[in-house]
Amino acid sequence: MEEAKTETLMVDGELADEQQYLTFIMSGEEYGVDILAVQEIRGWEEPTLIPNAPSYIRGVINLRGTIVPIMDLRMRFGLQDASYTATTVVIILKFDSDHGERVMGIVVDAVSDVYTIADGETRKPPELTEDDNSDFIKGLVNVNEKMVILLDVAELLNLNIQGLGEHALND
Repeated sequence: MEEAKTETLMVDGELADEQQYLTFIMSGEEYGVDILAVQEIRGWEEPTLIPNAPSYIRGVINLRGTIVPIMDLRMRFGLQDASYTATTVVIILKFDSDHGERVMGIVVDAVSDVYTIADGETRKPPELTEDDNSDFIKGLVNVNEKMVILLDVAELLNLNIQGLGEHALND
């Protein structure tokens, strides 16, 4: 796999690193995650339900011997009611937590593209409220005249460890 940081370029007179992001669509909006966090992309398959899990945890799948929790990111973000179509995919992500490397799948409407973005091109998201719980938003960037919301995978998925038992996240 190609490294995400591919080259340097000048942004505001200074050297800036570039990073690649896999982007995907949810409810008509485009989001991106660091491509190095992506383990694989799978078509939608009904997971095994976990009793008493939060509603946005759709269940678990067995991925080559690893039990992987599947979170519907649309439901987690409070977007329109999630439907599952031929373009619905599960992006399997790896991230580090206090208990080592974790794996979790996120359900999205469709995969969009891979963009290379210079670090200096991202902007901080606005603070919407005092108790704003948006630490998982890494930044915002304009790509081809549209806004892309870049997500911090570790922050986003670590939020869900509390809602889902640690046993379901262990390899």
